[in-house]
Amino acid sequence: MNNLRSILNIEFLIKDDAFKNWRMILFLSLLAVIMISSGHSADNKIFKIASLNTDIKSLKGEFIDSKKQLLVLRKESNITRILEEKGVGPASSPPIKINILNE
Repeated sequence: MNNLRSILNIEFLIKDDAFKNWRMILFLSLLAVIMISSGHSADNKIFKIASLNTDIKSLKGEFIDSKKQLLVLRKESNITRILEEKGVGPASSPPIKINILNE
């Protein structure tokens, strides 16, 4: 009963040998602050990872759309249509191969 009363009256902090108790309390407080800051840091990293994942998904979608547009633009029919608009048509004669003989 006497021990409980001394704890409730906080006598362990005001006695002459209370310095070692204060050191322990300060040490535990420092550890608590470190744990709290570590938790907040982990939460911030989780939120950043989530936002980066959404950015990755949107960029993948843009990549697929761009790739689809490129495939449409690379079709021969599309190229010939664009060149006809500019006045360039297909050649009437086949290309000629030039052979160079080494001497």
